[in-house]
Amino acid sequence: MSLSERFRAAAATRDLLAALPVNPTDIVIDEVVSATEAMIHGRRTIMAGTNNYLGLTFDPQCIEAGQRALAEAGTGTTGSRMANGTYRAHLELEQELAAFFDMPHAMVFSTGYAANLGSLVALLGEGDAVLLDSEAHASLFDGCRMSGADIFRFKHNDPDGLAKRLRRLGERARDALIVVEGLYSIRGDCAPLAEYAAIKAEHGGYLFVDEAHSLGVFGEHGRGLAEAEGVLEQTDFVVGTFSKSLGSIGGFCASRHAELGLFRYASRPYIFTASPCPSVIATTREALRQVTRRPELRTRVWHNAHRLYGALQRLGLQLGPHVSPVVGVSFSERTVALRCWQSLLEDGVYTNLILPPAAPEGGSLIRVSVTAAHDDAQVDAIAAAFEQAVRRHLPGCAA
Repeated sequence: MSLSERFRAAAATRDLLAALPVNPTDIVIDEVVSATEAMIHGRRTIMAGTNNYLGLTFDPQCIEAGQRALAEAGTGTTGSRMANGTYRAHLELEQELAAFFDMPHAMVFSTGYAANLGSLVALLGEGDAVLLDSEAHASLFDGCRMSGADIFRFKHNDPDGLAKRLRRLGERARDALIVVEGLYSIRGDCAPLAEYAAIKAEHGGYLFVDEAHSLGVFGEHGRGLAEAEGVLEQTDFVVGTFSKSLGSIGGFCASRHAELGLFRYASRPYIFTASPCPSVIATTREALRQVTRRPELRTRVWHNAHRLYGALQRLGLQLGPHVSPVVGVSFSERTVALRCWQSLLEDGVYTNLILPPAAPEGGSLIRVSVTAAHDDAQVDAIAAAFEQAVRRHLPGCAA
């Protein structure tokens, strides 16, 4: 395949989007006004397409911690963790993450993507078996593929499909790795983790859960869906990111297996990537403290999630099966999704437009996310903008 042929499909998508009044892949945020608003195209816009679930990006204590670290330790480490890039603060964050999950070990990576790649390539190798949810994030798929392991995909959120795959593996099931997410970020649906844990107990294997979008939001202590489902003790590896609820950037893996400490000798994304800068570590540590000390943030984000989900449900829109801070609105026609997304932006609401192949089942989707920082008036404004979009482009809906 020539270079031009390889990019032909990407060029077609680019041309389609470039013909729109506003290209959804080319949005520039001119000014960030607050945790929930920004200036886009000269208009004050409600940000309903971020992953800032606890609204901590403008938290004064997080900002102060980052500023202090900048002054004391500089702008960056200029090296990997294996070279000069391990500062005391990196180790302290790892200790705090381990304590947060009530696990003996945790490891920090430079991004959430690197955490998934780095953990999976350390855990898996040629001849190993990995069972992967069919709608798992690209970083999970890439990590499994890069490891050289045998990948067995099972139907999204399907315990029976997982059990059948494990039975077919026979003796290999005892050492297989089961890779799923907690909260899926496209439709806002949750994995049946309790059922997965029971299947693992019956057939063997190790359970690897990506809590990127559920950290800070689910569970009594904000540890994620595994805690909420009561299966954290049966979860072998928890991975996640700092770029959602913790309002920063970076990633981690926590585990009760001592072998996690050996990842640093076997994980290429860890070995060859510069470590997170001091200010990022500082703001992340403070945000993690906020998760523990301020349960009212979880209460608020769930209030907003129920408020928005109910309003969009009354409009007759096709939503995901679970109420969560992520609300996915599905469309069978790409052109209708494009028009609705454009209508929302014109009415001062920014959302995420997701097209194939990122959207599941070949459809198109508008993803909305609420945060603890949104107030009732903003949530109602998001719903009102959807109502206008429905009237303009989906006349058959309830609106």
